[in-house]
Amino acid sequence: QVQLVESGGGLVQAGGSLRLSCAASGLTFSSYTMGWFRQAPGKQREFLAAIIRSGGSIYADSVKGRFTISRDNAKNTVYLLMNSLKPEDTAVYYCAADPTTWGTHRRTYEYNYWGQGTQVTVSS
Repeated sequence: QVQLVESGGGLVQAGGSLRLSCAASGLTFSSYTMGWFRQAPGKQREFLAAIIRSGGSIYADSVKGRFTISRDNAKNTVYLLMNSLKPEDTAVYYCAADPTTWGTHRRTYEYNYWGQGTQVTVSS
């Protein structure tokens, strides 16, 4: 049974930082592209970043330069370091696993497995 468990969310002031973690189990973690998405109330789920198994990464323009995705295959964990946080970054943040190395990795339908989400709230 595949499980993705996010942690590290919370309340932070604007300009602050948080590091989210996503621990995976039940899958061959190193073979998967891992992604981070977020969803604010009343909005669609939004792609943020993805890291392929070789370590290469892609980012949404909205977070490029502020967020950094990384992975530790020995710990079956993917991270999202978020700096210079803004109130508009407030959302539930999800990690997801994509079994393919092709595709855009930016679409929700490309991901087979999802975590339950962790809330990030940025106060102004």
